[in-house]
Amino acid sequence: MAKTKFTPQKLERLESRVRFIKGTNRLLYLTTAVSCGLLVIASAFPYKRENDKLQAKLRSSQDREQAALDIKEHREIELNALREDQAYLEVHARDRLNYYRKGEKILRFERDR
Repeated sequence: MAKTKFTPQKLERLESRVRFIKGTNRLLYLTTAVSCGLLVIASAFPYKRENDKLQAKLRSSQDREQAALDIKEHREIELNALREDQAYLEVHARDRLNYYRKGEKILRFERDR
């Protein structure tokens, strides 16, 4: 087989083709990398939504638990006052049964329920 001579024009065209192929390869690599990254990100969205729903449900449960604990603490304080504090017991009983002493003025405030 005969050796081919490379003229400057042929060499320039060959280098031009090589640059074009390298540029195309870089572009394809970049496109593939970006599309893989977007695929990974897109696959994470359903899990994030589910996580947000579960977090909201957890916060709601914690709020209800705290409200129940507050009510329990209030009732325990009231129970201890009824058991141990005679003055509180008297005031509570008189208020509940509408009793009053002679000469005493009672002011009642209605609550909005």
